[in-house]
Amino acid sequence: MANVQVWTGTEIKALRTAMRLSLREFAAHLGVSERNISKWEAKGSDVTPIPVNQAILDTALRMSDPDTKARFKGLTGGAEISGAETIEPIGSSQVRHPLTGSSMVKVDGSIYQSGPSNTPLWVPSYYIDIYLVSNADYAQFVAATGHQPPQHWENGTFPKELANHPVVWVTWKDAAAYAKWAGKTLPTAQQWEKAARGTRGATYPWGDQPTPAKCNVRENGVGTTTAVDCYQSGTSPYGVYDMCGNVWEWLDTQSTPGRRELKGGAWTSQFDRAVPSQFNDANETMCDDDTGFRCAAPAEDLERLLHGTG
Repeated sequence: MANVQVWTGTEIKALRTAMRLSLREFAAHLGVSERNISKWEAKGSDVTPIPVNQAILDTALRMSDPDTKARFKGLTGGAEISGAETIEPIGSSQVRHPLTGSSMVKVDGSIYQSGPSNTPLWVPSYYIDIYLVSNADYAQFVAATGHQPPQHWENGTFPKELANHPVVWVTWKDAAAYAKWAGKTLPTAQQWEKAARGTRGATYPWGDQPTPAKCNVRENGVGTTTAVDCYQSGTSPYGVYDMCGNVWEWLDTQSTPGRRELKGGAWTSQFDRAVPSQFNDANETMCDDDTGFRCAAPAEDLERLLHGTG
């Protein structure tokens, strides 16, 4: 069976035909312009899209249903994407960050379904923390830098019983300062949502079934934060914890000057506010008992550190 090493306009037209989509529908599905689709198809085998669009097409085929894949193979004489059978299972690339020791998971570059309207967006590869930054994690930062500790810590020390609970009473600037110290970043809204929903755009991290018992939200009556590794049944397709409930999470994405996006809901939130596709934001100076964060890192940067070439 032939392998498609590089997509050309010929395979692109075959994929659109196999998916039974119009030019406009296909362009919207890929998240590219209708003009690009027309140009690719018109030039046939004489055109090869740029690498990012090659990857988007790879993803589109891999996410297709079996009937679509069968039609595509029939239209291309049995061709399939090279290496399609050797893709690592989603969420399998877990590492320890070499500077902080935190557990992170790789989210490979691909399109995903974004926002309430499930708009397809491309996000390059990155790593994201599996767990929220805990009080114990944040204490290392405070000790190393002299940064002001959260207001609920007594004499600059967190209560021992909260060591593995997410740090709260932090502003966006506090979170960004921690991320910089740790050699990471705060996730963008797109990175965070993709890690929460997976490439198929599930409504909740665990799927499409509304199940408040899988997360720490108001309906459960917990009334405070929970340990960052508490809700295993509520993890995302990448194995990331607490992407619904526990605490709102500061993101790097600016909504308007001086305001940043938040996602995930909290122990104070109604379950319907914790849906990962929903929008929320706050002033960068906002500081509350239900707001924390996790970190991310570009894949290339972290892999250089891991391999000792950074």
